[in-house]
This record gives sequence, structure tokens and C-alpha cells, in this order.
Amino acid sequence: MALTLIAAYDVADDMRRARLAALLQTYGDRVQQSVFILEADSDSFSELQASATKIIDAEDDSLWFLRQCAHCWEQAVCLGQAQAPSRVLYWAVL
Repeated sequence: MALTLIAAYDVADDMRRARLAALLQTYGDRVQQSVFILEADSDSFSELQASATKIIDAEDDSLWFLRQCAHCWEQAVCLGQAQAPSRVLYWAVL
């Protein structure tokens, strides 16, 4: 089952920050400069954590993953220009 997650980070080094942002972008959408909304199943989330751990410097950087239940996500409030990303489905023909 897919999880909805919020990822927020503070990364000191430009190179690490860019690598982390690129990684997070593969799992979801950037909604603020250092905040992403992600969707991943349990296995993918484990892989994401492992990959992120290799990128960040635990002494200088921080990365939060906040799990959102379906009910909590439905109660999200967006103000101003903020918009929750719409889910886009893609079809692949093999």
C-alpha cells in the first residue's frame, strides 16, 4: 500500500542538497523550496531512506519524513498560492 509522506530537509552543502532534491523528486513533488510530498510503498520508502542516508551528512544536515494517514491528508489546508499536488497517473505500454 502506498504511503503519503512529507519530506523536509535542511542541507548545508549545495551539492548534497541538489542530490537529495533530485532523489526526492523521483518519489513525489516539491511543494516548497525544501519540502516534498512523496508517495512510496514500504519497500520503496526503505530504499529511499537508505539512499538519502548516503547523501546527507548526519553531522550537519537534517531530513524529516512525516507519514500522513489518508484522513489527515484529506484535512490538509492550503493558503495563498499553496496547492496540494494533484495525482497524475501514467500509462506505460510494454
